[in-house]
Amino acid sequence: MYNPASKRAEEFMDHQEIMASIQYARENKNNRELIESLLLRAAGCKGLSHREALTLLECEEPDLVEGMFHLAREIKQKFYGNRIVMFAPLYLSNYCVNGCIYCPYHLKNHHIARKKLTQEEIRREVIALQDMGHKRLALETGEDPVNNPIEYVLESIRTIYGIQHKNGAIRRVNVNIAATTVENYRKLKEAGIGTYILFQETYHKENYEKLHPTGPKHDYAYHTEAMDRAMEGGIDDVGIGVLFGLNHYRYDFAGLLMHAEHLETVFGVGPHTISVPRIRNADDIDASAFEDAISDELFARIVAVIRIAVPYTGMIISTRESKATREKVLELGVSQISGGSRTSVGGYAEEEPEEENSAQFDVSDTRTLDQVVNWLLDLGMIPSFCTACYREGRTGDRFMKLVKSGQIANCCQPNALMTLKEYLVDYASEDTKKKGEALIQKELERVASDRIRKRAEQNLREIENGTRDFRF
Repeated sequence: MYNPASKRAEEFMDHQEIMASIQYARENKNNRELIESLLLRAAGCKGLSHREALTLLECEEPDLVEGMFHLAREIKQKFYGNRIVMFAPLYLSNYCVNGCIYCPYHLKNHHIARKKLTQEEIRREVIALQDMGHKRLALETGEDPVNNPIEYVLESIRTIYGIQHKNGAIRRVNVNIAATTVENYRKLKEAGIGTYILFQETYHKENYEKLHPTGPKHDYAYHTEAMDRAMEGGIDDVGIGVLFGLNHYRYDFAGLLMHAEHLETVFGVGPHTISVPRIRNADDIDASAFEDAISDELFARIVAVIRIAVPYTGMIISTRESKATREKVLELGVSQISGGSRTSVGGYAEEEPEEENSAQFDVSDTRTLDQVVNWLLDLGMIPSFCTACYREGRTGDRFMKLVKSGQIANCCQPNALMTLKEYLVDYASEDTKKKGEALIQKELERVASDRIRKRAEQNLREIENGTRDFRF
């Protein structure tokens, strides 16, 4: 029985509800009156249910699809403007005891290079990331209680936050590790993490268990209920996602939104972010072996409808996707992207030798961070290295209330400009710096409050003179 308020995975992720919603969407995909009414209501930025969103996604009428794209652009602009938050993944270890058949870290893969960074190696990697200009990291590890215990992750977080190098500092550490206990989530919260991220891979229980035949990740309920335990442990910013291509996209699209609805119902705040990765080739993994791949056009529609359905939630896209694909979805809903990424264990301080491949997946967008920043500036977007909300305690329901009221822009716009200024002064190429300075001057004029704009202008001058870390 479907119950979004239940904390049992089989009830808030009810199979029959998903199948009924898929059937409803198919039956109404040509119901123009219904779809137009959904778009009209969604324009009020209150979101849509999973069943309503599926109905939009199923529709293929060209003018209505374009109407969805137009609405997604409007909603993205209203809540996130042209700001794009930058981050980089840092893989600590690829030791793993699971048997996931889509991931090269699986236990039976004996030819991938197994690595685990020491604290000194982490220090070198972080300094290399700081020298690029990064301020926000996402930590990644395989699941291995012997090689990657929670104590190792906590020690690594302390190491990262303790590194001060020139003008560089990692100001927010997000964590993407395996499902764990409330006690361990509490420890992560006390260590000062930003967002706890965990991908479901697929919400289809039977297929999930086939894709994860061995190891602790095989337990569907324990994995699916992880966000409940994380929030019970005090982590109020959580990030969800599926790996599109593993299972039929309609099912997992519905599951994503039902998970968001569940968290909103139980905790009063939905996910801080939703990620939309697609399966990619990797060592020992042939992506073409999975039969549920989705086209670039369908991928763009998925992003657009997610933005319409959950207007306040951040959306993340990684370097799994090409430059062209990332450019398409940036305007439709994505608010965070990685840049200059490595998916190997290490590889920032020194490039990993080809014969020692430890990467989790092949990277499609191989540009440097500066090239990505330059490209965003050409698109008229503000590359933001801001971490102010996390560091000022604007997380969870406090953050969402500010977003929903529209007040967050009073902080986000000037904070984005000030962190971009830091990047330009400390790290940017001459061409990027020229473009960035021009954009800052243009965007300052859009800050509505005279008081905030004048203070931002003063802070920008002080950044030029060597002071760092201003935030509203």
